[in-house]
Amino acid sequence: MNIKDLQPALVWEEFDAITKVPRPSKREEKIIAYLIEWAAKHNIECQRDQIGNVVMRKAATAGYESHPTVILQSHIDMVCEKNSDVEFDFDNDPIRTRIDGQWVKADGTTLGADCGIGMAAALAMLRDEKLEHPALEALFTVDEETGLTGAFNLGEGMLTGKYLINLDSEDEGEIFIGCAGGIDTVATFCCPREATPSQHKALRIDVAGLLGGHSGDDIDKGHANSNKILARLIYETQESMGVRLSHFDGGNLRNAIPREAYAVVALPATNYDAFMKRAGEFAEQVKAEYAITEPNLKVSVDVAEMPATVLTCEAQQRLVGALIAVANGVLAMSQSVKGFVETSTNLASVKMGEGDKIIVTTSQRSSVESAKIYAMQQVEAAFILAGGEVEHSDGYPGWAPNPNSLLLTHTVESYRKLFGKEPVVRAIHAGLECGLFLEKYPDLEMVSFGPTIRGVHSPDERLEIATVDKFWLLLCDVVKSM
Repeated sequence: MNIKDLQPALVWEEFDAITKVPRPSKREEKIIAYLIEWAAKHNIECQRDQIGNVVMRKAATAGYESHPTVILQSHIDMVCEKNSDVEFDFDNDPIRTRIDGQWVKADGTTLGADCGIGMAAALAMLRDEKLEHPALEALFTVDEETGLTGAFNLGEGMLTGKYLINLDSEDEGEIFIGCAGGIDTVATFCCPREATPSQHKALRIDVAGLLGGHSGDDIDKGHANSNKILARLIYETQESMGVRLSHFDGGNLRNAIPREAYAVVALPATNYDAFMKRAGEFAEQVKAEYAITEPNLKVSVDVAEMPATVLTCEAQQRLVGALIAVANGVLAMSQSVKGFVETSTNLASVKMGEGDKIIVTTSQRSSVESAKIYAMQQVEAAFILAGGEVEHSDGYPGWAPNPNSLLLTHTVESYRKLFGKEPVVRAIHAGLECGLFLEKYPDLEMVSFGPTIRGVHSPDERLEIATVDKFWLLLCDVVKSM
């Protein structure tokens, strides 16, 4: 069975088409063109702003002309992650989708259900001629995943509605009314190099098989960080066994928990056996630490081609020390909402830059603005003490919950009526664009809901088929009831 044969047919048909259009963050030209062509094909009013955001408008059906306009909002970019053994070009290749039991998945890459299924639902609603609804505005924003660029630069007059439904959530049965704010902290280390000493043996160390996930929504799941694990082994053997670092590469995206990392090192040939023994012991220890949350964790060591240069001892100690010292994971749980992460930080990526530069990217999140700044300062201080040059992104605001929202009331009532049970109403630790929309349109009332998606921002991303129908039914009923 093809995914476009699933129900509800309109939603799955639109999602299937979206998966065939490349849409990496900051390279959304093809999906923007697709949306504009789609609007023309279906005679839908369409507007694009300077940054690339697209809004489509559809007039109210008969009898709903006096009802308030409802905004359906989703982002058009997707996280582009793949397993290291998978050949795939995110700029040109269509996502290879498949049905696996109760889930839709992709073969070795991210699926793009975040936020492709939200886009599909909005397009399906604009296309459905049987649906009764007030005036609709469907807003599709660019570059949510790597900078919230579209929301930051939303053009004047793009929105006229008062009620906004964000379609970028991943837990069916949960209605979100708030989110964390965030900021990135990036350190650049100048790491001089010197010729690799003679009588050394080169090795490649790989950390792989981790689950990864979203650095906000999955930060409390106990998943391991590949950069941290790799740094641990180098840190404890650099002095005792003379391990010298030549190359370190781990993680890719600021908002993804890194799943893989590798390093190329050199060490005295006389210490080879001792290092291999310790590496094996270390692998078993780390697997035991994460026996529940990382069942496929693997640490492997293989002989490599001898690198011409390695970092100086002083540069290596500063870099690896910083990777060990910098905070990672949950920093604080909410004091007011049981089980809700308040503040966290993610050691997202370590990349070799130009010349002697090594760039370390981290991201901090918190639903409390002052706590977000303090988390940023902790990470900044660790990097500065290790000799790094630190820069920060502009950051983005959180979305303060409004439990008295009329839109929330209608959404809860619709869920209760349709499914005979109470939905969970809560805030989310991940960042959403809603806080930025609220800055531009302070009178907006907003909720966020969606189907169940797991493994977001990783090649294990999967969309639960049965929840898409519930998501669609809820969306249609909420829009009609407004």
